[in-house]
This record gives sequence, structure tokens and C-alpha cells, in this order.
Amino acid sequence: MTDTAPSPTTVLVVDDEPNIRDLLSQTLRLVGFDVVAAATGFEALTAAEAARPGLIVLDVMLPDLDGFEVAARLRAAGQEVPVLFLTARDSLDDRIRGLTAGGDDYVTKPFSLEEVVLRIRAILRRTRSVTGAHHEAAPDPVLRYADLELDEDRHEVRRGGRRIELSPTEFNLLRFLLEHPGRVIGKAQILDRVWSYDFGGDSRIVESYVYYLRKKLDSTGPRLIHTVRGVGYTLRLPHGEQ
Repeated sequence: MTDTAPSPTTVLVVDDEPNIRDLLSQTLRLVGFDVVAAATGFEALTAAEAARPGLIVLDVMLPDLDGFEVAARLRAAGQEVPVLFLTARDSLDDRIRGLTAGGDDYVTKPFSLEEVVLRIRAILRRTRSVTGAHHEAAPDPVLRYADLELDEDRHEVRRGGRRIELSPTEFNLLRFLLEHPGRVIGKAQILDRVWSYDFGGDSRIVESYVYYLRKKLDSTGPRLIHTVRGVGYTLRLPHGEQ
């Protein structure tokens, strides 16, 4: 009988501190991942090309190229591999830089190994739900609101006919909002649905993604994603335009 068990996901761990790199590598192997390691940005680019990992754990502060530059070069080369940033910095500017470089999540140093494993699994679940899962048949694979369209089958988003490039996480976030237009959705609900966290995740990652998603969506039309202070977010037209 042929063994049909799926192959383990390969994770590329990039950190210039040997103790962190080795500890992460050993932990990920123990929980069932294949692991490739690199100590510099250029080593990471070479390893990513050779190993084609399913996810990269990428330190921001590297001795040659920083992690943001590594992620940006991977995206420019057509590699859409998910990236989990490790960072000692937690400013809004750094979080936004990580998102613009194509990062899917970040963990602030010092971190727990359990948290890193949970976030890796959450990223893999949500990216696979966009790129590899078979969704149940629906009458219409296109979600629409105002001049905004999200096509599940084509994995495309358009506003006013203009195509908008989104990462898998951004796509999932927008889909969740489009499934509930006009409804106020709390950050905890978004973390649970979009990030698939099995623990109390950091709501600031939601704030960062909403901020950047707005920049992409609202550049050519009225704002559609609105903040309800102390509650969450809602997808609607500005008052007076509904």
C-alpha cells in the first residue's frame, strides 16, 4: 500500500545569532517541520531559492541585508512564501515596513518558542486556505460591495475595475469584512477568523493590517473600512453615500 502521508513543511530559519537560530531549528524539527537555516540575508536568498520553503522565520536585524529587504527581494523574484518576522523593534513604522515587504506576521523579541510555533501554524492554515484549499461550491464566487469586488476563484480584488494586489492575509481579512458588510466586527473576532490564533493574539497586528489595507483600497474612492472606536471595524460607505 502506498503511503499517502503529506510531506512535512520546510521552514527556513534566518537569524544571525547562533543560539536563537539553533534553538528555533531544533524546536521546529521536534514538532514535525523540516528546517533549513541561514545566518545572513544573502544566505537566506540562496537558501530560499534552493529549498523553496513553505514558510520563512526571518530576523529583521541581519548583518548584511535586513529582513525587510530580504522579503522584498523574494517578492520581486516571484516567491510568495509566507514570512514571519522576528523583531526587537515594535514601532508602527516597523510593522508597516514589514507588511509592505510582504510579511504575514511578526513576533517581538524576546519570544516564547510556543508562540512562534503557534504563529507558524496559524500562518500556514490561513495561506493554504487561500492558495490550496478547495472551497465548498457557492452560487457566486464573487463578493461585492459598492465598487469593490473580491473573486474567490481567481483570487483577485478590484475596485472600480482597478486590480489591487493583496497578500493572502490581506485577502482573508477583506473577505471576512465583505462577508459581513455594515456589521461592526471586533478585533478578537478578526484575530480568531483571519489569523486562526488559538491564544490571545496581539490586536496591534489587526490595526496594522487594517491601516495598510485601507491604503490599498481607498486610494481611488471613498473610504470603505471604518473604525468604530473601542469596538472594531466595519465595511460600509461613508454616511450620505449609502
